[in-house]
Amino acid sequence: MHTNRFASVLTKRFQSTVDPKIATIVDQISQLTLLETSSLINELKVKLDIPDISFPAAQAAPAAAVEAEEEAKPVVAEKTIFTLKLESFDPKSKPKVIKEVKTILGLSLVDSKKLVESAPKVLKEGVPKEEAEKIKALLESLGSKVSLE
Repeated sequence: MHTNRFASVLTKRFQSTVDPKIATIVDQISQLTLLETSSLINELKVKLDIPDISFPAAQAAPAAAVEAEEEAKPVVAEKTIFTLKLESFDPKSKPKVIKEVKTILGLSLVDSKKLVESAPKVLKEGVPKEEAEKIKALLESLGSKVSLE
């Protein structure tokens, strides 16, 4: 409900100063869920060939300290893309898990039910770390066990 209020304020503010076509797009985007917004951003990055931007630290450490730290640590690449796998779920929370899987994946209710009942099952592949952790936390709060691979 808070999101709808924000969307209406945002829409009113943009309608007076922005082209109606842009205002319509902003209104449609404001109706998206967090996961849908993330997918939209990723799709725009791919379609428009926009590279990921990393922001420098607010205060840089002296160069000698940074070099010494880099030499001391072996380089380990952190995994940033994950596969979400539904391992199991609490039978009491099955309807809630099915509903959330339906929302996350955009499946029909029947397909969501089949997917949940066939656990362990891969839910989604190629998911960025932040999004994967949010989905995992959400599903685990509903009584299911989710792994990131």
